[in-house]
Amino acid sequence: MLPHSPAPSSTDTHEFVPEKGPATSFIGPPPVQIRVVFGALSHVGLVRKNNEDHYGVVQRIRSRRVLLTNAPEEEMPPTQEEAYALVVADGMGGEAFGELASRVALKAAWELGGRDNKWLIHGPGNERSGEEEMEGQLQIFGRMLNEALRDRVALQPEAAGMGTTLTVAYTLGQRGFVAHVGDSRAYLIRGSEIKRLTSDHTLAEEMLASGASPAEARLYHHVLSNCLTSEGRSVSVEFRPLRLESGDRLLLCTDGLSDLVLDREILATVLPATSPQLACDDLVTLALERGGRDNITVVIGQYEFS
Repeated sequence: MLPHSPAPSSTDTHEFVPEKGPATSFIGPPPVQIRVVFGALSHVGLVRKNNEDHYGVVQRIRSRRVLLTNAPEEEMPPTQEEAYALVVADGMGGEAFGELASRVALKAAWELGGRDNKWLIHGPGNERSGEEEMEGQLQIFGRMLNEALRDRVALQPEAAGMGTTLTVAYTLGQRGFVAHVGDSRAYLIRGSEIKRLTSDHTLAEEMLASGASPAEARLYHHVLSNCLTSEGRSVSVEFRPLRLESGDRLLLCTDGLSDLVLDREILATVLPATSPQLACDDLVTLALERGGRDNITVVIGQYEFS
């Protein structure tokens, strides 16, 4: 059994049935009941001396309760919503500073997320406008994360040139999004199918799009064309909206897994696992059996709705 940090597990339940009428048609259906279970594992691999990957699973809670009113209190019952963020970051910049870069990005994302008071809006007809606003906000976040890396280099000049990937899946109820920079990946597993939700931001992918042969592009497989960096280059955050169904699994991983394990093999490993944590354990074991050339990190969230 591989050693791993305890993975968070959470049950999220909402049950509020508003009185039918104009207000109901405006705000949409009541929130569904949700149960989410997570697993996560990060391993240094068999070649590297230290682990430059970092991950996080974050729960965010918003609640309301009436303190004073002369209206019937049963018409305004207490409510609580819980959002979840799954995050992986794969640093680069040498043995010491790749680890530092991914940790700085994770810490900065935590701080920026705590200052943001916007949530996805549930109401019908406003999904697209809310997604456009969120995408614009994420582009700003990307620039601020770059600034956080530059600020750290100002304190530690020897870390100049460090950078990191960052992939985030954020969910609130059945809605959510993936925000992504670099070549770590996010997948959606639904039923017996797996779908990659992110593209690899590498020079190899750009060459293939321009007509280069796979053999030519393969030489640049690990050259990132878009990442968070301390060097002042611009960053573009890839954004993809999500709508989840009961039984869906979101899987985030670094290239230490995806370089060695094919998508169909990821699916074949996750489906029979009895928990997200066991699935993470099995995937890391498989990557290690194939050489473990890089750090390996996997995070899985399994969603049930009723």
